[in-house]
Amino acid sequence: FQIAVRACFLGFVFGCGVLLSFSQSSWDHFGWYMCSLSLFHYSEYLVTAVNNPKSLSLDSFLLNHSLEYTVAALSSWIEFTLENLLWPELKQVTWLSTTGLLMVVFGECLRKAAMFTAGSNFNHVVQNEKSETHTLVTSGVYAWFRHPSYVGWFYWSIGTQVMLCNPICGVGYALTVWRFFRDRTEEEEISLIHFFGEEYLEYKKRVPTGLPFIKGVKVEL
Repeated sequence: FQIAVRACFLGFVFGCGVLLSFSQSSWDHFGWYMCSLSLFHYSEYLVTAVNNPKSLSLDSFLLNHSLEYTVAALSSWIEFTLENLLWPELKQVTWLSTTGLLMVVFGECLRKAAMFTAGSNFNHVVQNEKSETHTLVTSGVYAWFRHPSYVGWFYWSIGTQVMLCNPICGVGYALTVWRFFRDRTEEEEISLIHFFGEEYLEYKKRVPTGLPFIKGVKVEL
């Protein structure tokens, strides 16, 4: 029942977003955002259900990711609403919103490709203990970036604010998600070095994180 409620809610938001996208008003780009946001959260659950059903839970929707995530989302909605009421022309920079949409599409596709490539190795929670089936994935998008799911989410989140033409939240999101993924990457790589040792260290030398100005955990030799 709880799964159905969340899925129906996300479907409703997506439908409202589609209608708003064709409204020919200053809110049309917010419709793009609603579609992007609802699709992201629904697909997180769906891909987890297909890829790694053992780790599936209500949290797989990521709707309750963190208090910070909720505050960031609310802040972007408030900024868009206020600026749209005061300066509606600011929200009609079509080329900028289109750039944001392309960032969102790129980020979403990269993240889901990473989830499918990792298969059962992917988990929304950083693992501190190695399971028997846990293997080091270095193929596919993992041959491009060490953390493709983080790279995807990084550009997706910033892209949502570019899409909304939110200057304040755009800068705020960029700084906040950069710091979050810097810490998250270091935390995860400590576990990966513990799990795979020299194999991961060699992989770390060959492949970048994919995140700007983030090199991952430093290893003292």
